[in-house]
Amino acid sequence: MESYARGELAPALLEETIAANFARTAAVHADREALVEFATGRRWTWAELERDIDGMALGLMAAGLEKGDRVGIWSPNCAEWTIAQYATAKAGIVLVTVNPAYRTHEFAYAVNHSGLRLLIAASSFKTSDYRAMIEQVRDQCPTLERIVYLDTDDWAQLVESGTAVPARALAERTAALDPDDAINIQYTSGTTGYPKGATLSHRNILNNGYLTTELINLGPDDRLCIPVPFYHCFGMVMGNLGCTSHGSTMVIPAPGFDPEVTLRAIAEERCTGVYGVPTMFIAMQNHPTFAGHDLSSLRTGIMAGAVCPVEVMKRCVNEMNMSEVSIAYGMTETSPVSCQTRADDDLDRRTATIGRAHPHVEVKIVDPMTGETVRRGEAGEFCTRGYSVMKGYWDDPEKTAEAIDEDGWMHTGDLAEMREDGYCNIVGRIKDMVIRGGENIYPREIEEFLYQHPDIEDVQVIGVPDERYGEELCAWIRMKAGAAPLDAEAVRAFADGRLAHYKVPRYVLVVEEFPMTVTGKVRKVQMREETAAKLNL
Repeated sequence: MESYARGELAPALLEETIAANFARTAAVHADREALVEFATGRRWTWAELERDIDGMALGLMAAGLEKGDRVGIWSPNCAEWTIAQYATAKAGIVLVTVNPAYRTHEFAYAVNHSGLRLLIAASSFKTSDYRAMIEQVRDQCPTLERIVYLDTDDWAQLVESGTAVPARALAERTAALDPDDAINIQYTSGTTGYPKGATLSHRNILNNGYLTTELINLGPDDRLCIPVPFYHCFGMVMGNLGCTSHGSTMVIPAPGFDPEVTLRAIAEERCTGVYGVPTMFIAMQNHPTFAGHDLSSLRTGIMAGAVCPVEVMKRCVNEMNMSEVSIAYGMTETSPVSCQTRADDDLDRRTATIGRAHPHVEVKIVDPMTGETVRRGEAGEFCTRGYSVMKGYWDDPEKTAEAIDEDGWMHTGDLAEMREDGYCNIVGRIKDMVIRGGENIYPREIEEFLYQHPDIEDVQVIGVPDERYGEELCAWIRMKAGAAPLDAEAVRAFADGRLAHYKVPRYVLVVEEFPMTVTGKVRKVQMREETAAKLNL
């Protein structure tokens, strides 16, 4: 049987703009709680949130921003981020989400490449002095007319200026928008070269947020804790748009991820769901105060953004009460989710797969060399097609054509296999696959095996140069608190008789942390470079 599947055709796709969808929700649930900023205690009902979104949209119009113009946001999670997301959508302005970890070089590239006219920014966060970085490169950004700093009067002044614009002007602008209009540019962290601007429409991200949360049965009585970053699809699409399309309450625990504050927010706000990448769940589950938080309100949530270790998933179900937790898989270019487990899936499917094809989406797995669809159970490149595929990379037809073929299939660069039951598994990135003496090795398999060691908290496996075999394996290991460090010999002893000899890591490095992107993805490219330098390979 071929590795091809398509998702169910129900519920129907939402053929409307983000603004129209939000207005329907706000009308039905006007007096219910829409948004909570846990760190500050600020709260909004749906009616209040709609009022603030309209005020911001009118302010953007007063600033001279037309439909299709680009406005950037460079800030950690906060209520204003959410308001800006819906205000830009309502005014037909393309929101460019700037990674909070960017430095001057990357920031200036994103501003100039997208042609930003206005930027909403935090003054600083953690070690990032955004104001200083903006001033440093502002002369190099000719399109950037105005900066609105969130911790000054700038925001209030922008909203105040909007009182001069008649409300009907905004209503007319909103009514003229089309679901296929571009509304969001997200710069994907390319491991080589400049970031690429994935351009997403109302139809792309509204439907993906809606369908992703349909599959975890989100409804108006749910309260979703969103510790994942808004500048990325996980936060703004699966989180915010998932909530607003179902009338669920959005709970922002903190500007950046803090495991204890997230646990407190879940307990005190009685959240029914929580999102996170695996490293976030690991941090919460291993926090010294974990057992002291009442997580009995939890029912569901989503783990995504990186490969999800089986043991971590089991603890979500057994110790965090997330009986309906879901695994989702995707990429920015596909809005993001292409595969997801279902709430009624058995533990095997929810702990050993990334789920099956999303509603209204096709998936197939092809031989990376020939492009032919492989048989089920064989590894190949994961490809997907449907409403969720981006409009393209902003101002880059060449890179768009490399990613999306003539038949509309998005080529992800991920190595996957489809089981007989249609559920899929990611076995690595095409570029992460290790070829040792002619044997193809998928690091994911070895990582899952090493997670079973009682002293290992987290592990990443990479390929490093080797004169004899071409590549050898190296395991980066983070130990559990109080555990004695492991060496290569101890890992070999643990694997003896349980893993084929060529899959046993030759090198072991015990580390405090892994190099990460802000979205919680491990930077294996950097790990390879550091390992080669450290071991003189």
